[in-house]
Amino acid sequence: MGKQDTHAQWETLMSYIDKYISSPRKEALIKMYEELADRILTAPASSHSTRHNCFPGGYIDHVNRVVKVSISLYETWNKLGADVNKFTLEEVVFAAINHDLGKVGSKTEDYYIPNDSKWHVERGQIYKINPALNFMKVPDRSVFTLQQFGVSYSENEYLAIKLHDGLYSKGNESYLMAGQPEFSLKTDLPILIHHSDHLATLIESNQSHVVETVTIKPKTKMNSVNDPVADESLKSAFDKIFG
Repeated sequence: MGKQDTHAQWETLMSYIDKYISSPRKEALIKMYEELADRILTAPASSHSTRHNCFPGGYIDHVNRVVKVSISLYETWNKLGADVNKFTLEEVVFAAINHDLGKVGSKTEDYYIPNDSKWHVERGQIYKINPALNFMKVPDRSVFTLQQFGVSYSENEYLAIKLHDGLYSKGNESYLMAGQPEFSLKTDLPILIHHSDHLATLIESNQSHVVETVTIKPKTKMNSVNDPVADESLKSAFDKIFG
């Protein structure tokens, strides 16, 4: 889907909720998304032009891609004999839909706002995090927003949303690198969602990644190697030291 086709993106998102999420939380989830619709349709997925989906509507495009990838991975894991019996396809889709919900912001405030610094914008930092918001990591704000709207979630879904950045988030180490069995994850759902998010991000980055280069001009003119003035200065210093 093109990044301007927001109507199609919205219909795709709603179709995932309708098909995979059971009542009564289906209705609660739809109500939440309809209340946040304006920002869900216009939010970017990242703040820098060299990262994935840094454009209005990038958020919903990314979410739909993560859902699509997660369903495919679930089916692939099942075919290859991976243990998918400890979580459901509904949990997969629910976690994928809501993994980045925190990037929408609060009920009243955007998470990303246009950067008002021309210097930063010229260097690719198109958006900045809204200073009006209390600081929360994106997964924390995702589950906080769900509970604000009365949308229930299972422990599996909570952990999948919380850990979807994998070891890219240092705070996840205690969950993903547990040294004792009792501290280890009981299901691989967080791994599946992380892989889905990572693969979707790679696809988006390959589509739109542009390496930005910035030329920094020196504040003072440097003398070239063959500059007679520089050569003479070096000769004088050499003579003072060695006679």
